[in-house]
This record gives sequence, structure tokens and C-alpha cells, in this order.
Amino acid sequence: MLKFFRRKKPDPAAAPDASPEAAADTRDMPAPLPGDAAPVTPDPAAVLVVSPDQAPPARPPEHASAPAPGAVEPFPSPSHEPEPALPAAAPGKPGWRDRLRGSGFARSFGGLFSRNPRLDEDLLDEIETALLTADVGVAATTQLVEGLRKRMKSREFADARALLAALRADLVALLQPVAQPLRIDAAARPFVILTVGVNGVGKTTTIGKLARRFKDEGHALVLAAGDTFRAAAVAQLQAWGERNDVTVIAQGQDADPASVAFDALQAAKARGTEVLIADTAGRLHTQQGLMAELGKIRRVLGKLDPNAPHEVLMVIDGTTGQNALSQLRQFHAAVGVTGLVVTKLDGTAKGGVVFALAREFGIPIRFAGIGERPEDLRVFDAQAFVDALLPESLGG
Repeated sequence: MLKFFRRKKPDPAAAPDASPEAAADTRDMPAPLPGDAAPVTPDPAAVLVVSPDQAPPARPPEHASAPAPGAVEPFPSPSHEPEPALPAAAPGKPGWRDRLRGSGFARSFGGLFSRNPRLDEDLLDEIETALLTADVGVAATTQLVEGLRKRMKSREFADARALLAALRADLVALLQPVAQPLRIDAAARPFVILTVGVNGVGKTTTIGKLARRFKDEGHALVLAAGDTFRAAAVAQLQAWGERNDVTVIAQGQDADPASVAFDALQAAKARGTEVLIADTAGRLHTQQGLMAELGKIRRVLGKLDPNAPHEVLMVIDGTTGQNALSQLRQFHAAVGVTGLVVTKLDGTAKGGVVFALAREFGIPIRFAGIGERPEDLRVFDAQAFVDALLPESLGG
């Protein structure tokens, strides 16, 4: 039994705040579907739409089991995933540089060339240190610095200004192959986007911003509230649906996420909807049982549409640094990630992890989050990103 959530838009100030997803780390994995058959339709009496004022309290977290020997320790999850208040937009649209000028990458390079304008090994050493400090990673940093060193020894650079220009060009070249916008295939109705990621990276908020973007582009869409463990997750997604006048399909807390996804896809097909975006609960990449649950969701969607999901979009917190590589490696193995969204680049993120991800995986980076407003979820632009991080002149 499906329930379509629609009601009058609430006061934005009353929109529910996100709550921690950390409790999801210790939950038991929902029972698998027998033989991977189509999901069992829930008892009609058990299907409901949770409104913000009816959301049940979250279960107290249990003690998480220790990671397996040799497992990568997960980066600590943020304590909350804030819901933007969506204040009135200021005149004009802040550019990439305005949003990223305080990033760790920009700070690492700020004044570097003015402090050491000489074209020598000391300058290369400082560049190497700045790249490592900005979370570019050892492999990508070595590739970049060694390339500059060879060219410097070949006397390709007349001065430090020429070396700076070469570094900027190398960084853009590293990102250009992965700067691929998400294209909605009109032949797929609906085009199914499955969002995944660890706890607290901003999946639900990213879905809300994507809903605004797709709505503005004229697409009809439906959202699936597949994060059925976190108490406030359904209400949070419903709030985004209300703001954007988008239908949200939900069941009760602790419902099988695969069943929610199945119901949502059935409804989207019946309505001729163009886009379906499915939320999922956050999980640590070291928890194999919960990672397997994502595979189950994918298989269930495939029973209705062999090509679904058409996009597996992983949301990565830009502040996690090199731990993002471990996260992506595990999620990609479990569910086949096809696109990335890197969020929170406007805060304390150093930004360099984007280069490390591009070099190691080559998975398209679809969007970058450079602010809290819906319009701050930008299509990833390699040139604009590098321009915002690295000074254009020796003066910084």
C-alpha cells in the first residue's frame, strides 16, 4: 500500500533538523528477501507516512563491534547533519573563489610563491609540502612535483611565475577527465538515482538540493525515504519535498529499505515520473553486513528495471581527507559507484582530496557542495575549482 506525502508547506523555521546518523552503525541488517524474490509487500496497516511531529524517537545506540583486524578506521562522523534554513538569497551568486577562499588548500598556497619567488629546489619542496598538507595525497603529489622537477631541469620555466602556471595547468588536467555532469536519460522513465555514503556526509540534504535543481530544470520527480533507521531522516526528506513540491514515498521507521525503494519505483513508473532519487541510511564502509544491504537494494530495483539504478551517487564529505579513498573503495566494490558529490568544501575542508579521488578512481565528479543554499550545489567545474584554490599570481 503506497502513501503519497503531500501537505501544506510548513514554516521554514519549523523545518526539522537533521539528527545524527551514527546510530545506524550498530543496527542489525534487515532480513534478506527469500531467494532475492521481489520484496514482500508490507502489511497495509504497517505502511504509513511519518510526519515531522509524529517521528518516533531514535533507538538508543548499541555498542559497535570492533573493526576487523587490518580494517581502515573510519573517520569520525560529524555530530549532526544541519538542515539549511534557506534564508532569502542575497543579490548575485557567490563564485567558487568566494566560497573556497578559506579552504585548507588555498591557505597552504597563500603567499607561497611570494615567499619563495626563486625557481629552485626549495620552491619545489614548499609546493610538495603544501600539496601534502592540503590532502592531495602522496601518489598525486609525487606525480605533480616530479613532473614539475623534470620540466624545471629541462629549463622549460623562465621563472617561478611560469612554474605556477604549469602547476595550475597540471591540476586542471588531473580533474578534467572526471568533471562530467550528470545527464538524465530521457529514455529511462524513471531515471533512478541511488544515493549512498557514510554517516553524516549530507546525503539527505544533497537529495533535497538535487530535487530543487531537477525541479527547476523541468523534471518531474519522486523521492524515496530509504533511510528508515534514523528517526528524523524521513521527516527531513519530507520537509525538502514540501519546499520543492515533490512527492516523497515513505514507510514506517525500521521498514526494509529495499521494500521502500521497490514501492517508490513502482509508483514512479505508474506516474510516468522522469526521475526517482532514493535515500539510504548512512553506514560505515567497514561494516560488511550493512554494505551488503546496499547490494540488496540494487538487486530489488533491478527486478522492476534491469538497468536500475541508472546512477549510484556517492556523497563524500570534503573534510574527511584521505579517508575518503577508503570509503569510496569499499562502496564501489559493494554497489558500483558511478558518480560523486563532494560536500562541505566551503568549510574546513582542505579540498585536495578531490585530486586524490580523481587520480585513483577516475569516477566522474558530478557536483560540489560549496555552501548551504540549494544553489550552492554546483556542477563540478575543474577550471573553476582550481582557480578558486590556487593564486593566479605570485602575490597570492
